[in-house]
Amino acid sequence: MDGLPADHADLPARLPPEARAALARALPEVRRRLSPRGLDHWLRGADALVQMGRGEAVVLAWIDAVPELAREIGEDAIPETVTACLGFASRTSGAVIARILETAPLAARRLGDLALFRSWLRLIEHMLARAPRALRPMLDHLAQLLDVLTLGGLRRWADWGIEAHRTDPPAIEAYFALATETSRAVMQAERKGTLLVDVQRRLGMYLRALWGRDFVLVPTAGDFETRAGLRPFVAEHMLHLPDALDDWQGRPGLDLYRAQVAHLAAHLAVLRRAIPAEGLNALQTLCIGLIEDARAEALAIARFPNLRALWAPFHGQTAAGTAGVFDRLARVLLTGVAEDDLSASALAAFAAADLTDAGMSRALGLDLADRLRGLPFSAHSDRPSCPYRCDNRLLWEFEELDWSQAAGAAPAQTRRYVSVSEMVNEVEVETAGADAQEIWVQASVFFDDDGTSFNAREGKPPLGPPIPYDEFDHRLQAVRPGWATLREIRPRAGDPAQAEAILADNRKTIDRLRHLLDALRPQGTIRIRKLEDGDEIDLNAAVAAAIDTRLRHQPDRRVMMRLLRKTRDTAVLVLLDLSESTNDPVGAGQTVLGLTQAGCLLLAEAIDRVGDRLAIHGFCSDGRENVFYTRLKDFEHPWGTLAKARIMGAEGRLSTRMGTAIRHAGAHLGRVAAARKLLIVLTDGAPADIDVRDPFYLRHDARHAVEGLRRAGILPFCLTLDPRADSYAQRIFGPRNVLVLDRVERLPERLPRLYATLTR
Repeated sequence: MDGLPADHADLPARLPPEARAALARALPEVRRRLSPRGLDHWLRGADALVQMGRGEAVVLAWIDAVPELAREIGEDAIPETVTACLGFASRTSGAVIARILETAPLAARRLGDLALFRSWLRLIEHMLARAPRALRPMLDHLAQLLDVLTLGGLRRWADWGIEAHRTDPPAIEAYFALATETSRAVMQAERKGTLLVDVQRRLGMYLRALWGRDFVLVPTAGDFETRAGLRPFVAEHMLHLPDALDDWQGRPGLDLYRAQVAHLAAHLAVLRRAIPAEGLNALQTLCIGLIEDARAEALAIARFPNLRALWAPFHGQTAAGTAGVFDRLARVLLTGVAEDDLSASALAAFAAADLTDAGMSRALGLDLADRLRGLPFSAHSDRPSCPYRCDNRLLWEFEELDWSQAAGAAPAQTRRYVSVSEMVNEVEVETAGADAQEIWVQASVFFDDDGTSFNAREGKPPLGPPIPYDEFDHRLQAVRPGWATLREIRPRAGDPAQAEAILADNRKTIDRLRHLLDALRPQGTIRIRKLEDGDEIDLNAAVAAAIDTRLRHQPDRRVMMRLLRKTRDTAVLVLLDLSESTNDPVGAGQTVLGLTQAGCLLLAEAIDRVGDRLAIHGFCSDGRENVFYTRLKDFEHPWGTLAKARIMGAEGRLSTRMGTAIRHAGAHLGRVAAARKLLIVLTDGAPADIDVRDPFYLRHDARHAVEGLRRAGILPFCLTLDPRADSYAQRIFGPRNVLVLDRVERLPERLPRLYATLTR
C-alpha cells in the first residue's frame, strides 16, 4: 500500500477487506494530519484491534474516528484509547467498543482536554463494571447529554440511574436512552449554567483585548460526587478553569468566567518570581496570598479601571467564623472601604506600600498572620469564599527535593547484630542518625543508665517486613491480589505525665461512667432457682415441696437449680485514623488527635476496670505501597505507663487507606481466642490516598474489608467525627454500625459509652 511505513508494510494483509479499503482511503489524509509518531500509534492500534478479534466494525471505527480524535485533543490520546479498548474487550461486545470509538471525537470535542478525556474513559470502565447494558443507549444520546452536562454531572446522572434501576434491565435501558421523565428530570437537576467549551473562544478574545497576548485555557473537572468544581489555577503557563459554572447570586456564569480569567492574567502580568515557601505555615501562606491577590488586582485596575466593577460583585458574601475575616479583608482591599479596625489597619498598610515591590506581599502577609494568630484556624475549611480567585499555586516556590536521597527512595538501613564487646569497643557514632548506612544492634538488649536500650536509640526506627494485602477494585468488580503493602512501625513514646493529667482532668467523667462499668463487670457464679430441670436440687425448694405434700397442698415441682458462671470473653481492638487531618484544630486549643488520645485513655481505663482484652492500633498511608500500621497497645500488654506513653506519642500524618488497615486489624483479632470480637474504627474523614483519584475506589475497598470481618465473626463499628459521613460511612459499615459524633469535644466521654453499649 502506497505511503505505508516500512514497519507496517504487512498490516494490510492482516486486515479484513473492508478495513483494508478504509485504510487505503484514510491514509493520505492521516499522513498530513499526524506526525510520524502519531501515525505509528494509529497503525499499531489498528493492528492490535485486529488481533483482539472483536470484529471488523471495531477496526473500521478506529480507522475513521482516531484521526479526528487526535485533532481535537492531541496525539497522546491515541495509545491511551487503544489500551482502554483492549481492556473493554473482556467485558463487552465488539459492537459497543465500535460505538465507543465512533463517539470518541464527540466526547473529545465537548470535553476539550486530554485529562478530561482520560476521565471519560474511566467513566466507561466504571459503567461496564456496574451496568454494561446501560452504556450503548447512553452513547447513542451522548451529544444531547454533553450539551448540558459536565463530565462530573454525567457521572452523577449515570450513578443515579444505576442505583435506582439496578435490578430492572428494561428500566435501566429506558433511563439511559432518555426515554423516561425521571431520566430527563435528573439530567436537568445536574445541568450547569455555562459550559467552558461554549465560551472558551470568547474568553480568549476578551483576554487578548485586555493584555494583547494569547492565553491557553484548559478545562478541569472537580470531584464528581459534588457539583462544586476545582478552583481556577495556573500551571505550565496555561489557565485551568472549571469545566462549567453555575450562575452566582444572579450573575451569569460568563461573568464569573471573565472574573476568573482576568484575575489569573493579572497574576501573570505582575508576578516576576515565585515567593519562597520554606518555613511558612498554612496561615502565613494564606495571608501572603491574600495580599498578593490584592496587589495583582490593584495594578490591573490601575490599567483597566472597569475591572473593579467586574470583581466587586463577587465579594458580597461573608462566611462565618475565621473564613469571614478573610472575606472582609479581601473585599476591603479591593473596594478601599474599611469595615472594622482590623480591615482599616490592613488597608492603611496596603495603601502605604509600594505595589510594584514584589516583596511587599510577603512582609504585609506575615504581619497580618501575626495579628490573626489567636483566631481558630483550619487550613482546610477557613478559606476565602470569593468564587473567582485562584488557589495561588503559581505564587510559591518550594525547595527541590533530591529524590535519590528522599526517605522513601533511600537504600534500606542495614541493622547488623553484634556482640556486647563489639558494641562497646567498635562503635564510632553512639547514636547514628537516619542517614547512617549501617547500624549496630545486639541480639541481647543492652540498657543504658536511663533505662533505654541502645537498640532503640540507634538509627531510624526499623520497619516490619512488608505484608501484602488484596484490594477490591469496584470498577473491575474484582480483587487485585497483593495490591497494597503494609509495614508495621514502632510506636513513638510520648510523655506519660500528660496522660495522667488528662485522666485527672476527666476524673468526673470517669466517675459518671462508673455505674455503667460496674454493671459490665463479671458477677462470678449465679444460682438460678425454681427450675424443673437443672443441675442439682435446691434444698430450700425441696423442703418447701415436702411440707406442702404433708399438708396435702399442691407442691411446687420446680425444686432444681442451675449454677450459671457469669464471665466476659470479649476482645476489643480500637483502630485510630492517624492521618494529617487529625491535626486540625477543633476549638479551645484542642485538635482532633488530642481528643482522640483523651478518648482512648478513658476507654482503656474503663476496659481495665471491666477486665476485657483491649488493643489500640493506628494507621496512616502514603500510597498503596506504604501503608503504615502502629500498635500502641496490644492485647497481651497490661494497661500501664508504657501504653499511656505510646498513646500520647501518636502523631497525625499522611493519608487514610482504610481497607488495608482494617484487614490487618482483622488479622490481629483473628489470632485472639474470644467469644466476642469487636473492631471500633475511629476516623475523622472518608478513605483517601495520594495515588487514588476516584473517591469511590477506597470506599468500596473498605466495605469489602468490612464484609470480610463479618464473615470472620468480628463485629465492625465506626465512630466518625465527619459531619458529612452519612453519605459514605453507612455504605461501608452498615446503617446500624455507624455513629456520627456531632460535637467533637464530647469524644472522650462518648467513646467509653459506645464501648459499654456494644459489649453489654
